[in-house]
Amino acid sequence: MNNHIIRGGHLSAQPMGALRDFVARDPITEKPAVVNFPVLRDNPYKMDVPAALALLEEYKPELVVLGKSMIIHKEPVAKLHRAIKELSPESILMYDMAHVLGLIGPYFQEPFKEGADVVTGSTHKTFFGSQRGVIGCNASQEKKEWALWEAIERRVFPGSVSNHHLGTLLGLLFAAYEMNYFKEEYQKQVLANAKALARALKSEGFSVAGDPAIDYTETHQVIVEVGYAKGVKAALNLEKNNIIVNYQASPREEGFTASGCLRLGVNELTRFGMKEKEMKSVAGFIKAVVEGREVKEEVISFRKNFQELQYTFQEKEFIPLVEELHKLI
Repeated sequence: MNNHIIRGGHLSAQPMGALRDFVARDPITEKPAVVNFPVLRDNPYKMDVPAALALLEEYKPELVVLGKSMIIHKEPVAKLHRAIKELSPESILMYDMAHVLGLIGPYFQEPFKEGADVVTGSTHKTFFGSQRGVIGCNASQEKKEWALWEAIERRVFPGSVSNHHLGTLLGLLFAAYEMNYFKEEYQKQVLANAKALARALKSEGFSVAGDPAIDYTETHQVIVEVGYAKGVKAALNLEKNNIIVNYQASPREEGFTASGCLRLGVNELTRFGMKEKEMKSVAGFIKAVVEGREVKEEVISFRKNFQELQYTFQEKEFIPLVEELHKLI
């Protein structure tokens, strides 16, 4: 059971992607044994939980995979966990936090506390480290998940990974130090900036996806609907003006060839010191480009004011940490 790829789901949780060899198929129709989470009619970026619970009871899937690449709302981990315990206790509840790992905590979600069995994530998105991945499992030897955890360990090493990639490990280590040290300040500002950008884009006349009652987003992402099949051109024009975004298909479109959305993220803007008031300027630049105006020089001038990386150790904080590491060697 997963999020459909056109409803924000990631390729890693799809039968045509990473799960290709792990999902049963009907020998006649070749249809994979996958059921997708239903979404709300008035907000297709958010799960219809009652309908999902009904499907859970009907199909009792072995693996329930939460997490999206277009993720503007929290995932209902706790509600699904309670239902699984009652309806399908052998099911595994997994949350792929690839895009939101850097927000894990009380201001967003704490999936293990909410009942997830497995959490996966990328360490180079909202979690601002080197390009690596993490797998966590809420398991101990007396729990049913222990056999799964042992299988995961075997599949990772020596199954897929033959060494621990020292070239990126040190970067991840210090990113983890910084994330733990600065996470409260960083996470609060990321979430505040995303909401501010969504509000500013709405005031500029854009169609902003999500629930206006919560300022359209609960993550670092903002989704803007620019019109059927217009996302590619808009994204390319923005790139020419030094504004980097993703074009995406909306849940109402038939596929990525019809991409009518832009996916925006504020975590990097936040890391360079931008706050809520700067989001109004960013929204204005985006509006100008979509309307056909050139703002590259204005963007360059604006960006010059934000050159120093934030939420990172300065020398006075860095040296004692290195000394502590030396003691461990």
